[in-house]
Amino acid sequence: MNRKPFPTSTGAARPGLRFRWHILVFLAPAVLIYSVFMIYPLFNSLWLSLNNVHGEAKAFVGLQNYHTLFSAEQWAKPFWNALWNNLKFFVIHMLVQNPVGLLLAALLVSRIRGASIYRTLIFTPTILSVVIIGFIWKLILNPVWGVLNPIGINQPFLGLESTALPTLALISVWQNIGIPMMLFLAALIRIPEELMEASRVDGANAWTTFWRIQFPLILPTVGIVAVLTFVGNFNAFDLIYATQGALAGPNFASDILGTFFFRTFFGYQLQPGDPYMGATVAGVMLLVILVGVLVYLFTWQRRLQDIQF
Repeated sequence: MNRKPFPTSTGAARPGLRFRWHILVFLAPAVLIYSVFMIYPLFNSLWLSLNNVHGEAKAFVGLQNYHTLFSAEQWAKPFWNALWNNLKFFVIHMLVQNPVGLLLAALLVSRIRGASIYRTLIFTPTILSVVIIGFIWKLILNPVWGVLNPIGINQPFLGLESTALPTLALISVWQNIGIPMMLFLAALIRIPEELMEASRVDGANAWTTFWRIQFPLILPTVGIVAVLTFVGNFNAFDLIYATQGALAGPNFASDILGTFFFRTFFGYQLQPGDPYMGATVAGVMLLVILVGVLVYLFTWQRRLQDIQF
């Protein structure tokens, strides 16, 4: 059977190859806003980190600012202190916030009475202003007239080098635990009821059902929650600044990359800000977050795809 060839004339273009202009129209506002407020500031900050002042003029210095940040004692010591504190801040969230959020989700999915009320109460701190959260906890933990004084808890947790950072991390866990809880809850709800019924028929208890059926099925959500926790913690700033200011506690005990960047870029007390070194700190923060996300994509995500196929 002879088939007619496709027309080669420009006036007879195939309907399927027509450019769909309505897609461009719908995407243009979002792309424009994202480019203006995200892409351009990002590349502008990276370019700023590759420059510095020589004499009285701005000049391109390449990676010299990064070398200064990592090697000069003036910058290296506070930078590594902030990075180490940030890592501890993240580990506390991973070991406390996400497991407790998963536990709460597992309890709430079991159709206990008043589950909707519990979900609301647990999620409420997440939508509160960080300034309010910081002010409330400063009142609670005040060693002189705090709310906990009548029960004998009158230690200056926010004023000691050994306890400032863990205390702030636990406050952040209390505030944000509703996010992993809701993500885990949504994943658990999507599990077919037939699987749960089959496990009960086979005599499996609630613990066995969770670890053998529910948890393996929500592993993609576990990875998403982990990477969101990583990105959120290495972008953290507001809670520490609201409770302890730009100096981040006694002897910079709770200083993290966010507060270190703020002091570097905008200055504090009598020290003027250095926008070039501040942009360099921001560039390192971007690199740390990018490495963490890539590790997630090329290890956890790829492993899950291999298991599925």
